[in-house]
Amino acid sequence: MGATKTDHFTDQQNTVATLLKALGHPARVAIIEYLMKVDTCICGDIVNELPLAQPTVSQHLKELKNAGLIKGSIEGNSICYCIEEEAIEKLQNYFANISIKLSNKKNNCC
Repeated sequence: MGATKTDHFTDQQNTVATLLKALGHPARVAIIEYLMKVDTCICGDIVNELPLAQPTVSQHLKELKNAGLIKGSIEGNSICYCIEEEAIEKLQNYFANISIKLSNKKNNCC
C-alpha cells in the first residue's frame, strides 16, 4: 500500500495541523474559550452559550474531541467536557518556537 500524504511530514507537523484544523471554525474557538472560562461544563451549557442548534454543537464537540483538544466524561445522562491541557501545551510550544525564531531573525526578508 502506498504512503499517504501525511506520511511525508513529521509527527509534530501532523499533530499541529490536526489541532489547528480543529480550531479552524469560530464555533470551535468559542467552545474552547467557554471551556477555559468555566473549567468544565455539560454539553447543554455549551448549547446555551452558542447561537447554534444542539446537533451542530455536538458535531463541533466531536471534532474537538477527535483532534484531542477536549476530553469528556459521562456523568449520568450528560457528558462533561474540559480542555485537554496536553494538546494546548503542544500548540503553545509550537507558537513559542515560532516566536523565538522570529525574534532571533536578524533581517526582514520581505
